[in-house]
Amino acid sequence: MSVVLSSQKAIELENKYGAHNYHPLPVVLSKGEGVYVWDVEGKRYYDFLSAYSAVNQGHCHPDIIGALQEQSKRLTLTSRAFYNDMLGKQEKFMSEKFGFDKILPMNSGAEAVETAIKLTRKWAYEKKGISEEQAQIIICENNFHGRTTTIISFSNDPDARKNFGPYTPGFIKIAYDDIAALEEALDNNKNVAGFLVEPIQGEAGVYVPSEGYLQKAKALCEKHGVLFIADEVQTGIARTGKLLAVDHENVKPDVLILGKALSGGVYPISAVLANDDIMEVIKPGQHGSTFGGNPLAAAVALAALKVIEDEKLADNAQKLGELFRSEMTKLVNKYDLLKSVRGKGLLNAILINDTPESETAWNICLKLRDNGLLAKPTHGNIIRFAPPLVMNKEQLMECVRIIDKTFDEFKA
Repeated sequence: MSVVLSSQKAIELENKYGAHNYHPLPVVLSKGEGVYVWDVEGKRYYDFLSAYSAVNQGHCHPDIIGALQEQSKRLTLTSRAFYNDMLGKQEKFMSEKFGFDKILPMNSGAEAVETAIKLTRKWAYEKKGISEEQAQIIICENNFHGRTTTIISFSNDPDARKNFGPYTPGFIKIAYDDIAALEEALDNNKNVAGFLVEPIQGEAGVYVPSEGYLQKAKALCEKHGVLFIADEVQTGIARTGKLLAVDHENVKPDVLILGKALSGGVYPISAVLANDDIMEVIKPGQHGSTFGGNPLAAAVALAALKVIEDEKLADNAQKLGELFRSEMTKLVNKYDLLKSVRGKGLLNAILINDTPESETAWNICLKLRDNGLLAKPTHGNIIRFAPPLVMNKEQLMECVRIIDKTFDEFKA
């Protein structure tokens, strides 16, 4: 029989025996259901982070947990040394749903980004005719694509980068939401293989680009014979009010990267999708993962995507997102402490009227916790609000009241 730890004891254990690579909000969670989580003392909270959008379908969705349990009793892992009876079903469903010829399954979002980088480079050498070792990929400032050595090589976050070199070459950094900068980079560099971009920069503080930016960027990529690579690990799977964030501008990426909510937060699953003319450059032995494409992951992904479809969670995110931003705009007008609100669907952020170096946003999140709502700051003075997409209007309005009350108390 397991011993239930107090919050203080659980935090002490993590601090003593775990690497300090995270700075968690001081709350110790032990249970989740739908839009709620409970701490070890039994207090209930609204989850307004959704594990960075991995739990779009809500905590412990019965359909996804059911698929996990059923498959776990039959077969969990074969490696890709053998076929299994679930992977093909997942690949067919996802290929048809997202409109691509093939998928390449992996585990984490960062692994999927690395996969897309390798795929893009190999395509550039074998299909575009770029000289080996010369391929370059254009990326954007303030990006967040993961924390592997290659990915942090093109990050401008000092915490992610400093003292982790030497860095991987082959990337051209430009300003985000700047079509002129992209055009200049394409005009002046003949060895560009791809443009890797987040349709909305989540970790940067839910920065939504200007309307038409993605369409214009895709058109420029087509003009220059460059792959448009959309990192939808955080923005995909209905979070922004469409199945994919690029769908808001009717843009079809050449390479699509998915993760997080692909599993409903139940199991690490990611995938890269592309058509045959791109995906066929990867041959046996050239890329892989022991766990990528395992039968348990396939069963979970199928169930997770079915929940999104059956429960019309993209539509719900669209409607509730508009309502939430409308209510937050009222609070921005009410409190000098607040600067602005931005977002799309149920991926939103509120900017605190203080410097990024201040602890104001962190302290607000502590008060939100005390009032029964969990959120986390990003970039110092921005609070990201991203509840599970299964939330209903009544719950959302209760959360608005909690946020209003918290800002009122903080002002006082």
